[in-house]
Amino acid sequence: MSGAVGREAVFPTRQSLGLMKNKLKGAEIGHSLLKRKSEALTKRFRGMMRHIPVPHLIEALIILATDITRRIDEAKQKMGRVMQIAAFSLAEVTYAVGGDIGYQIQESAKQARFRVRAKQENVSGVLLPTFESYTQEGVNDFGLTGLGKGGQQIQRCRETYARAVETLVELASLQTAFLILDEVIKVVNRRVNAIEHVIIPRTENTIKCLYRLLPVSLVQANHSEDINSELDELDREEFYRLKKVSGKKQRDVAAADAEILAARQMAAEQQAANPKAPGATAIPVKEVETVDVLGEQEDNDVIF
Repeated sequence: MSGAVGREAVFPTRQSLGLMKNKLKGAEIGHSLLKRKSEALTKRFRGMMRHIPVPHLIEALIILATDITRRIDEAKQKMGRVMQIAAFSLAEVTYAVGGDIGYQIQESAKQARFRVRAKQENVSGVLLPTFESYTQEGVNDFGLTGLGKGGQQIQRCRETYARAVETLVELASLQTAFLILDEVIKVVNRRVNAIEHVIIPRTENTIKCLYRLLPVSLVQANHSEDINSELDELDREEFYRLKKVSGKKQRDVAAADAEILAARQMAAEQQAANPKAPGATAIPVKEVETVDVLGEQEDNDVIF
């Protein structure tokens, strides 16, 4: 059965049939769980697309729906307006102050006022990172910057860029979660398709082949109780056959041992009855005198 195509290489026994049925049941349960997980992730995936403020992470996806394209265009226009206002406010600060004040702000700032908090959200077993921006109250290191002139423009520029940074933080959170969801959905869909189109059909085909390879009495049985009873009968017959084969081997071994023992006893009786037989002559062993090589003679000294 190793060359079979489209089914597992198993022997047609009751144990194999039970294993294949359990495997089919487990595959169906796993397929159902993965299908629900895929649906939950897809639902969350589509929910994220409705709240995307900036279009960059949607452009990486292959989505051709008209409403998604309209949201992309609107988000592009919104981001363009925000960055345009921020650029104009920075130009106003440069004109009002009379030069670049970036070095003054860098020297004055000691700790961050705009901060980001990271946390994880569990969606069907997938951990999605979420970034949340907040402002630290009481921190205003460069509050005296532009005190002589341009203070109003500097304050407006700071607020404008704060809104831009909030939008970027939200974009980073959505983009990271969006990419993770996209990859997880692909993996889950591949597993669902593999179980649905490969594992389940192969297991079902194996079960059908097991029924087809079983005896005619099993093929003609219409109910699972009849099939199980026939399989039990086959198992009993197989056990009885193995038992008879094992008993015959044991009897053969016992007969061979008895023949060897009888031959040995016969040889011993013959030797006892005729001790002068050629095979019974004892060979005398001459005693060898032991000599102490080191004690009786001395060696001459060797001078180098």
